[in-house]
Amino acid sequence: MADDYGAFVPGMRFRIEGRGGGPLTGLTFAAKDLFDVAGYPTGGGNPDWARTHPVPTKHAWAVQTLLDAGAELIGKTITDELSLGIMGENPFEGTPTNPRAPGHVPGGSSAGSAAAVAGGLCDTALGTDTGGSVRVPASFCGLYGIRPTHGRIDVTGMMQQAPTSDTTGWFARDADTFTKVSAVVLGEPVAAALPTRLIVARDAFDFATEETVAALQPVVDKLGGLIGQVSEDMLAPSGMANWARAQRTLQPYEAWLSFRDWLDRVNPRLQFNVARNLASSAAIPESERGWAALVRQEARGRMRQLLPAGTILCLPTTPFPALRCGEPLSIRDPLNNQITCLCAHGGLTGVPQVSIPGATVNGRPVGLSIIGARGSDATLVAVARALAEKG
Repeated sequence: MADDYGAFVPGMRFRIEGRGGGPLTGLTFAAKDLFDVAGYPTGGGNPDWARTHPVPTKHAWAVQTLLDAGAELIGKTITDELSLGIMGENPFEGTPTNPRAPGHVPGGSSAGSAAAVAGGLCDTALGTDTGGSVRVPASFCGLYGIRPTHGRIDVTGMMQQAPTSDTTGWFARDADTFTKVSAVVLGEPVAAALPTRLIVARDAFDFATEETVAALQPVVDKLGGLIGQVSEDMLAPSGMANWARAQRTLQPYEAWLSFRDWLDRVNPRLQFNVARNLASSAAIPESERGWAALVRQEARGRMRQLLPAGTILCLPTTPFPALRCGEPLSIRDPLNNQITCLCAHGGLTGVPQVSIPGATVNGRPVGLSIIGARGSDATLVAVARALAEKG
């Protein structure tokens, strides 16, 4: 199938057959170019990364798991450079087209994976999520997407950015495929039992645009009817902007630590905003990092309080739909910060989150997210499936 959406890394279309007779036999998948595939370079969205790293001899755990379950790998997809982006624009390899909103960004950094699934080039695709890199493209491209409980999925063979926040994730167009893939990667069946209480995160909805809130309200109502008991509460009583500031402190500093030796050794080509952000991250003082660590501790305690067994919470995945491609940094940077306010809890607390499609703003998709306590990943997938079945 032709790559009409520019989703795949140039020269990285290939086929590796899955094991016959598995639960995913007949399905195809793609892998973000942060995952090792034996015999093919891992590029990380940068022209000098593959050149300065050996070609992998083993598949990443997530790639091998899908192959063992019968899915066929059809290539590697474009990522924001070094996964350091949230819009999906890559000046070296190109910006994938958003099949659901042409002319608008696909969201990143798992941009190519989302575009490939949304465009029907494959059934599912692997992405990564540190600060929103599965959740945002799922919202912008109208897909199911999951950020699993941090530490639950083996990240062997996955290029990491900020290890205390990094996760593997995946996308699907429909709830049935999403459920099948989730059961395989999570290693447990998706049970039929649903939560009994839904919390609507009032501060998160207040943070989204009025158009986004209005578009998501029917989905929230349907979710409430499915669960039964519904109440409102604050996700972050100390302020979502404080949580975002803490994540923008911890994650970039870890990224600097992850890449500094390579930067020193290679002096690679970098787009301006990536170089700028890495340089500023290196200068984050210990006092600021100490404050952010305390906010992380507070956020984790808040999640334990909000999400006892049988309770889930919903919020907009993104505060608005996809913006136009090629916006200047002066416009894009403040929008990045707004997105982080609705995504920071993932990296800070490690709770699982599923973005559910079903709403549009002026024809552009926006997702509704559900989150649960650590380890409740399969329950969230079951809710997404039940919501789709409800119609």
